[in-house]
Amino acid sequence: MDKLRVSAQSSPKSLAGALAAVLREKGVAEMQAVGAGAVNQAVKAIAIARGFVAPNGIDLVSVPAFAEIEIEGEARTAIRFIVEPR
Repeated sequence: MDKLRVSAQSSPKSLAGALAAVLREKGVAEMQAVGAGAVNQAVKAIAIARGFVAPNGIDLVSVPAFAEIEIEGEARTAIRFIVEPR
């Protein structure tokens, strides 16, 4: 599964478009965010993406989880969002 990496500077609308494209192509998407600002942008993108795919009869749900990742040799905790149709 492809991971969409989210930063605090990510545009929620652009991220929502990428999320909708991955969902249409693969049926499920994963987003990964480190930090409060990135999580905020990810949640906004999920809400916007719901509006993008709703006309096609798709209702999205998201399952958040913690993930341990390594950034520049340092262990960090990320929030992982698995987004899929209900």
